[in-house]
Amino acid sequence: MKVVVIQGPNLNMLGVREQNIYGPMKLEQIHAQMKEFATQNNIEIEFFQSNLEGEIVDKVQECYGDADGIIINAAAYTHTSIAIRDAISAVSLPAIEVHISNIHRREEFRKENMIAPVCTSSVVGFGPFGYHLAMVGMLQIMSEMQAAKEMQKQQQEPAAK
Repeated sequence: MKVVVIQGPNLNMLGVREQNIYGPMKLEQIHAQMKEFATQNNIEIEFFQSNLEGEIVDKVQECYGDADGIIINAAAYTHTSIAIRDAISAVSLPAIEVHISNIHRREEFRKENMIAPVCTSSVVGFGPFGYHLAMVGMLQIMSEMQAAKEMQKQQQEPAAK
C-alpha cells in the first residue's frame, strides 16, 4: 500500500510560524513520525509540500494509478481551491484531510471548506498528532477496502463454478 502525504502552503514554516496555534514541531519531525508508523505497518509513504496551488493539483493527479490513498493538508487552499477539490474528486482515491488547528474555532473565512466534501474523512484540531490519526485511519480504510474486495471475490467464485 502506498500513501502520499501532500502538504500545502506555509506548512514548511511549521515550528517557526504562530507556535501558539501550530506548536513547535517542524514539518520534518511530523514526517519522520509518519514514516516510522508507515515502516511499522508495511506502508510505502511519499511526502510532498508546495506553496503553489497548481503543483498541489499536479501531485494529486499523479496519485492516480500510483497511490492507494492521500493524506492532505491543503492549508489555506482548503478555503479557496476548487482546483484542488476537483483533483481529489477526479482521482477517486481515499483521501483524509488533516488540519493541525481546529479550523472551526478560528476566523470565519476558515470555516469555508472546499476540500472536506470530497475527502473520505477529516482530522481537525489534534495538532501534529492529527497526522498519526490520519495514518491510523488510512490503514483502517485500506483494510476495509481489502476485506470488501476479498468478499466480492469469494462471492463471485461460486458463480464461476
